[in-house]
Amino acid sequence: MSHRSRSLLFVAGEASGDLHASKVIAHLNELAPDIRTFGVGGDLMRSAGMELSHHSSDFAVVGFVEVVRHIPKLRRAMGELLDMVSRKQTRVAVLVDYPGFNLALARRLKAAGVKVFYYISPQVWAWGERRVKKISERIDGMAVILPFEKGFYADRGVDVDFVGHPLMDEPEIAAPRVPKTAIGTRPVVGLLPGSRREEIARHLPPMLGAVRILRREFDEIDFRLGLSEGMALEELEVEGDPARDGVEILSPGGTHDLMADATVLMVSSGTATLEAACFGTPMVIVYRTSPLSYGIGKLLVKIPQIGLVNIVAGERIVPELVQSDLTPERLAAGVTAYLKDEKLYADTSRRLLGVRGLLGEPGAGDKVAEGILAMMEEA
Repeated sequence: MSHRSRSLLFVAGEASGDLHASKVIAHLNELAPDIRTFGVGGDLMRSAGMELSHHSSDFAVVGFVEVVRHIPKLRRAMGELLDMVSRKQTRVAVLVDYPGFNLALARRLKAAGVKVFYYISPQVWAWGERRVKKISERIDGMAVILPFEKGFYADRGVDVDFVGHPLMDEPEIAAPRVPKTAIGTRPVVGLLPGSRREEIARHLPPMLGAVRILRREFDEIDFRLGLSEGMALEELEVEGDPARDGVEILSPGGTHDLMADATVLMVSSGTATLEAACFGTPMVIVYRTSPLSYGIGKLLVKIPQIGLVNIVAGERIVPELVQSDLTPERLAAGVTAYLKDEKLYADTSRRLLGVRGLLGEPGAGDKVAEGILAMMEEA
């Protein structure tokens, strides 16, 4: 292998990408300690040894309209990354999820003669299929983490590897569990409003409204708010005060404990719905973005479900409250349905644990690292 190919560009624009890519980098360090990684990532990738040229928190933007506002900054960052690739004579790039930016970057990298390895497929199965052609033209290898994606791509003539979901590498998630059946005399309702600032600002107020309704309906009930690592409530611009509504605010990063302990969850659409499923905890999924972003998305999205757990299951196991349907009243009603119907509760928990069985075996990060090294050997 030529000397110039020992540098490796990584781009992960969101918190989940930072987590998954950090595992890949850690395994690369074991397999090939002389490789130098650089690019866009978060604190976990930096801890794994990557040189951060841009922090992923600057890239975490939700919704079409919000992205448009950030285009000048993102375009500037893309130019800086391409300059670094040229300067370091990098031959391989690893792009993690974050398709709006990464597919545009892939085109520029391909034109510069850089091989592109993509980890975690863009959700082309949701957004229509025009992107499949872009992917086949711009990407040299892809590792997917959802079981149905390999067949989806194969049907369209693109060969990808299903490596299993990286959640399966987290011991507390992969541990064997039995379905939850007992609601108990003092149920715990968990609030998981999202991992991005905009999500929390849009989701937490209706959740707090639901808390107030549920308090009137149930004498004995506890509420706990879980935030992802690096999110402090006092730094967020959110209407309402969880503490004033009697909601216990957990230390950031304790979301898995909350998923395990909660009777029912109100949870933002995304990977968190799959995580909660792995604990067998019944949930109500919420999602709200700006009206214009939602209007554009509605024109493009081709699937009936928005919650990842329902998409993987291929059916609606848990309710989804999207956009104008997300009201305190409907959210409280969704939680109440579980708390007042033990059969529904136990049946939902059992079906959620069934989804976990679809997520593959542990070792996703290891398999991805090996795929990247094989590509570097060819570059």
